[in-house]
Amino acid sequence: MNKLGNLRPTIRLSITNPASDSGSMFGRGIANLCLGVRETGSLNAAAKSMGMAYSKAWRIVKNTEAALDIQLLDRDGAHGSTLTEAGDKILDAYVAINDKLQEQAEKEFARILG
Repeated sequence: MNKLGNLRPTIRLSITNPASDSGSMFGRGIANLCLGVRETGSLNAAAKSMGMAYSKAWRIVKNTEAALDIQLLDRDGAHGSTLTEAGDKILDAYVAINDKLQEQAEKEFARILG
């Protein structure tokens, strides 16, 4: 098999608010943070699992919420965080679309390479 067979396309999906002037968007990083919050119930734990400082995670969430004009997380101080209904929906949509596009990209890449 030639070396092209070892390659794999990678999809970089982002969700933006066209009305926002901010460069912040809902992409892979914030999606991973939200998945971590969903699994652990804590933004701090999600950030730590990604090797990220809590302050950076907090800034990413706040900037993304401002850019999208939606609240992603409900924060309960020392009791952790949960995704809001909107946060759950955007995360589910992101994961579903990303997975489908990734699968299609891999099939198309394999077809083109023959």
